[in-house]
Amino acid sequence: MTQKLEIFQSLWAMELRRPGIPERAMEENFQMAAEAGYHGLCIDPAVHEIEYFLELGPLYRKYGLKCMVNAFPATVAELPRLLELAVELDASLVNVIGQVMPLTVEEGVPVIRQWMQDAAKTGLPLLFETHRDCTLNDLHYTLQLIEAVPDMRLCADLSHYVIDRELRLPLNDRDRDHVHRILERSDCFQGRIANREQVQVQIDFPQHREWVEQFRRWWRDGISMWRRRNGPDATLIFLCELGPPPYAMTDANQAELSDRWQEALTIRSWIEEMWSSPG
Repeated sequence: MTQKLEIFQSLWAMELRRPGIPERAMEENFQMAAEAGYHGLCIDPAVHEIEYFLELGPLYRKYGLKCMVNAFPATVAELPRLLELAVELDASLVNVIGQVMPLTVEEGVPVIRQWMQDAAKTGLPLLFETHRDCTLNDLHYTLQLIEAVPDMRLCADLSHYVIDRELRLPLNDRDRDHVHRILERSDCFQGRIANREQVQVQIDFPQHREWVEQFRRWWRDGISMWRRRNGPDATLIFLCELGPPPYAMTDANQAELSDRWQEALTIRSWIEEMWSSPG
């Protein structure tokens, strides 16, 4: 058996949000993702959306796509219902973007422990996303929390922490070490590139080249760490998640400055190359 890489597309990232242009039908999104060669689609449910997302089950089966769940529990008690959705859709993993935001590590530990216990009952892998405006809102807080909960695993969307801490290039030793510690704990990685002022930048614009290269180094390092610590039958999921406006920058007419679908395919090609040519 050999380790495997699976690359997912975000269903949220397939939204257009263009004035005067209707959104694609949901089945068209599934067909596009399948024809583009993605292994799966990620959904982002809150509890009040469970019934809507349950209706996607037939589309996952029809197009042979796997499911990943980015769960948004608004309270500690809500996660089990979102885990039930994940079980119903045969999700590969659940990634928590919790709307519970303790102010201290001491308050945060029981929240994390409870959610880990809830997931253990289902047998689903549970990760916690490095994401602003959620439980892991801040890089420094997260570093303290993962120290307090050694068996807690992360899903690394480093774009949020670049802008959260307004990281500068070249990275200083402190910031380099902080991100390294996040990568050491991460079992899934997300494809978005930020700079210190904007959470999602265009990957082909020359002014963003330095940040593109920094994220590519982080992804390569994170993948290498993951491969070293996992067994021969493990599967790594990389999620392409280039968000629609207002994540995506727009001009005065609300037209996007780049083609997010093509950018995601480019990022996917980078990750596939990193996987096939480690080192």
